[in-house]
Amino acid sequence: MFDGGDKLKTGDNGDDVADYTFKRIKMVERQIISRGVSDSLVIKAMRTVPRHLFIPEVYQNEAYDDGPLPIGYGQTISQPYIVALMTELMHLKGGEKVLEIGTGSGYQAAILSEIAGEVHTIEIVSELCHKADSTLRSLGYKNVYVHCGDGYRGLRDEAPFDAVMLTAAPNHIPPELIKQLKNGGVLVMPLGTYRQELMTITKSDTGVVEQKVIPVRFVPMTGEAEEH
Repeated sequence: MFDGGDKLKTGDNGDDVADYTFKRIKMVERQIISRGVSDSLVIKAMRTVPRHLFIPEVYQNEAYDDGPLPIGYGQTISQPYIVALMTELMHLKGGEKVLEIGTGSGYQAAILSEIAGEVHTIEIVSELCHKADSTLRSLGYKNVYVHCGDGYRGLRDEAPFDAVMLTAAPNHIPPELIKQLKNGGVLVMPLGTYRQELMTITKSDTGVVEQKVIPVRFVPMTGEAEEH
């Protein structure tokens, strides 16, 4: 859960805090609710987490705009609407154990942590991994566990998970991630190379159900995923 880091990071300038808070509220109204995201837990999380503190200072004034932003090393922080939509598609009710693959800035993990009980997140770019971990710790997120490494095979030692999110696009569904889902759990991920679709893959006793949601554009998944 967010622990007052917005004010801590922006110093004693109350005007800065108020300005970012206003932008965040407008972002949720204009970019998220207006596009059909209705889960109250997701909306609350998006209103709470200080997105501007997860991106390079040079882009902070654009933090609540309707689009992705660069975070270095060829990676981006996703468009706010996509963050909210993917979170809603996980169908979290509170207290779940979830896995995210592709930590990036740590922003999506922070959103998940406002709802889930325990969030494990994996980042393959070591510099981003350590920075995200530092940011999350400085902001008081105590239920997020950042792991540095290739997330293609998930986290066997922490499985099973109630839900899994993949924030980079492979050209196939990683089978190990399905294995690490509980029955009834859902994997939310972009799938494809040049043409990508946001997918939900729901696991049950009888198999999995795949559903396309919307066309998307994510950075490709690297590491072992490139070998398959």
